[in-house]
Amino acid sequence: MKAAVLYETNQPLQIKELRQDEPKAGEVKVKMGAAGICASDHHVMKGTAIQPLPIVLGHEGAGTVIDIGDGVTQVKKGDRCILSFISNCGHCRQCRTGNPQLCDTNIKTGSRLYDGNVRLYDETNEIGQLNKLGVFSENIIIPQQACHPIPDEVPLPVAALIGCCVTTGVGSVINIADSKAGMTVAVFGCGGVGLSVIQGARLMNASKIIAIDIHDHKLEFSYKFGATDIINSRAVDPVKAIQEITDSGVDMAFDSFGSSKTINSAVMSLRKAGTAVLIGLGAVGETAPIDMVDFLRNQKSLVSSYYGAASPHETFTKLVDFYLKGQLDVESLITRTYSLDEINQAFSDLENGEDGRGIIQFG
Repeated sequence: MKAAVLYETNQPLQIKELRQDEPKAGEVKVKMGAAGICASDHHVMKGTAIQPLPIVLGHEGAGTVIDIGDGVTQVKKGDRCILSFISNCGHCRQCRTGNPQLCDTNIKTGSRLYDGNVRLYDETNEIGQLNKLGVFSENIIIPQQACHPIPDEVPLPVAALIGCCVTTGVGSVINIADSKAGMTVAVFGCGGVGLSVIQGARLMNASKIIAIDIHDHKLEFSYKFGATDIINSRAVDPVKAIQEITDSGVDMAFDSFGSSKTINSAVMSLRKAGTAVLIGLGAVGETAPIDMVDFLRNQKSLVSSYYGAASPHETFTKLVDFYLKGQLDVESLITRTYSLDEINQAFSDLENGEDGRGIIQFG
């Protein structure tokens, strides 16, 4: 079974033939159909997010169930599934209080399956799976609760993107209580997640959707998904530009990039009583300065949204429905397709700021 393995940070992924165990109780074997190229994996490759190595990366994917272990009841062989990178246990405090996307048990067991063991091996090493998925692999053994069956009308590349960037972006808008119809919105960062935030704002009938990025071609691309205004933050001060466009600032600002600079700009771009939402993953240890006087006197709010801020499976259901009704454009997010052997080129293109999302298409 072939997979892309990260053995050392700041080194290329290695395409390796790995030995794979069969699924155990509560687990399924999935033949991968498509996997997205996401900046979160890139963080691990660069060492700005920490994972035990060696590991198979990839957390945004979709595939078909080809085998099941004992006790599996949620899916069956032949089911085509979106894969959730949070396999919630259902029993920890977070799961029981309505936040399965923050499952404690999932975090504690990390890149190993729930019995504490791995399912992948090379000649000498145990190999982990990022978020218990590791979708940069021809086949994967995963917990059954990672699988969300989908209708045949949903192509696997579309399903793969719903598995991460679309849910993360659209969910951060539709699942946040402060989102209101007709609101004004600023979106910092126009990658796959940012473009999905823009679509979420469009679904909420936002009156203005301002896209902010450092690449003109990405800003032009954002119009396709619902941006009404664009700002190149290399050319102008984005906070001043947003205030000029809106007269007083936006109701909500979303940081899909994740840096001290972008989250500070998001907060400063708010009108009184506005809400900033942090979505993007910063480097380990990075902190952000906030103007405390402005924040308090203008009664601003800063919240975070992890994986759409709600149950991934519930958000998947909504997004599949939006997609089938023609209200959500996922295909246009996909601008590049690669084989598994081309994965390092895929991440190079991501690093160079190419439009939209690249995907690995399996045979």
